[in-house]
Amino acid sequence: MRTTFLGLSCLVASLVSINSPAKNNPGKHPAPTRKSAAPAADLKLPSGFSASIVAQDLGATRHIAVTKTGDIYVKLGKLKDGKGIYRLRDTNKDGVIDEQVGFGDYPGTGIVIKNGYLYASSNSSIFRYKLNENQEVINPDQPEKLVSGLREKDRDKSKSIAVDNQNNLYVNVASDNDACREAGTGKGLMPCPLRDSAGIWRFKANVTDQASSDGVHFAVGLKNVVGLDWNPKTNSLFVVQHGRGKFDDFYPQYYTPQQSAALPAETLYELHQGDDAGWPYIYYDPVQKKKILAPEYGGDGKKTGGEKTINPLAAFPAHMGPNALLFYTGTAFPERYRNGAFIAFHGQNQPANKGYLVGFVPFKNGKPSGPWEVFADNFAGIDLAKPTGPVQHRPCGLAQGPDGSLYVTDDLNGTLFRISYQGAVQKTTASANKK
Repeated sequence: MRTTFLGLSCLVASLVSINSPAKNNPGKHPAPTRKSAAPAADLKLPSGFSASIVAQDLGATRHIAVTKTGDIYVKLGKLKDGKGIYRLRDTNKDGVIDEQVGFGDYPGTGIVIKNGYLYASSNSSIFRYKLNENQEVINPDQPEKLVSGLREKDRDKSKSIAVDNQNNLYVNVASDNDACREAGTGKGLMPCPLRDSAGIWRFKANVTDQASSDGVHFAVGLKNVVGLDWNPKTNSLFVVQHGRGKFDDFYPQYYTPQQSAALPAETLYELHQGDDAGWPYIYYDPVQKKKILAPEYGGDGKKTGGEKTINPLAAFPAHMGPNALLFYTGTAFPERYRNGAFIAFHGQNQPANKGYLVGFVPFKNGKPSGPWEVFADNFAGIDLAKPTGPVQHRPCGLAQGPDGSLYVTDDLNGTLFRISYQGAVQKTTASANKK
């Protein structure tokens, strides 16, 4: 089955504001199911694309990195056989992983390949491993510890990472309090003390034994960034933020349960040092298309705020959980995808019954050039409006293969998908390919 991603995009955008009740807590993660994985053929993709399953039962596969030789490194959110990183290899080139090598005794999310090293994160530290000429880890049991002592709480503890071209390491440190409220009340803490730790931190990617206090607080006002990527075209950092939770629990005079399920937008930002995205004092309303003052800080659902904060470049339906961001630099996909941003959505927008998908934002000259689109849908494997069983897959990580294909991880049942294009690809001139 094929469907146009523009049509789906419009459908999601229009449904985001529908006042239908939320069926479940949007932040609740479904429990893993032991049912067999849905065939990759069930994914809904644009014409010319196809998907295959290259591995299953990998465990809680979070982020992913692929080498120039085609080896795949995945980071696990939970240890599998005592290991938190696995190198996957297709030794006979039949499109299915047949060799798995585990190492690293810590769970976590972040994993990046850059400048001959594999960088990986636990929930409180960052490590790096030297790669040999075959892009294999040389000493898997002896990584260099770059950073330790990062803030870790019971929730939202993922330390997603990115590395730029100047040996700078960027790390997400999330807030564990959605609205920075006083415990048991709807009153916001002012100033919010969590802003001193939450946001994006910058460390050196080639210096060992850095403490959290050695980092630079690169950007503030971000509640939780699981997806981030260094854009080689703009030479800048881009992130996708998880929005906050409920509004109606303490402010029913301003928000209905239905509105609470549809707010706020998940947001895409380009960041530079010193930027403030506004959390928790403001949020972005996808219906009004404005930055709105949070009710904990005097808002009523209509008052605007955050005049000195940065604006989002794109907004997505609430509670869809953007967990990975990838700028596509390959040439295997059609021209319109080049230098654009793929986003893995790990959750669901209840009013729209939409989620568990990979979206795409087209870019031109370093900025979004059109509305976001649904690129790969139906990872859930069920009708979200009328579910007949459990969710099958939750997209979490993205990586580009050396052949230009797109890999998508699933941290619910440990399935690894590969999306490729078989249609005719428009050729570009040599000058257009220069960077």
